[in-house]
Amino acid sequence: MRNTRRIQRMSRNRRKIPKMNLTSLMDVFTILVFFLLVNTGSVEIMEAPKTVTLPESRVETKPRETIVIFISPDEVLVQGEPVALVADILDDSAATVGNIGARLAELNEQVLGPSTRHVAESREVTILADKSVPFAVVKKVMSTCTREGIENISLAVIQRPSQVAAL
Repeated sequence: MRNTRRIQRMSRNRRKIPKMNLTSLMDVFTILVFFLLVNTGSVEIMEAPKTVTLPESRVETKPRETIVIFISPDEVLVQGEPVALVADILDDSAATVGNIGARLAELNEQVLGPSTRHVAESREVTILADKSVPFAVVKKVMSTCTREGIENISLAVIQRPSQVAAL
């Protein structure tokens, strides 16, 4: 068969589809998948200071973002700021601790962004208390939180692995 003019003209005008290099596209998707796998963990971890040793418990729910009160064997910190000494709280006969109440009221007034606003409006507190701290100190801190209008008080613990039934 001869090539006619029409066939020659059609072959000149026909667009050639360029071949796509899939290697770089696959690299991008692989990186995207790893990024999503790493950043979508369902576990939130609250870091306790090294001076605080938490008790162990079996808990199923994860902690929410709240105001955090650390009670170490020596001092009490509200959102990382020291407010009282444990020895002073034990020696004081009052049922509440004024410095903690003042710091909670100050935090309620300091709203900077949406995250801080959520924490301030939640009216929740998480207490991380060392297991060697006397319960009288924890009770006074909890009483102070209640007096300041905190509705929910949570005690942080270390999650003990659940026991699997032996066969």
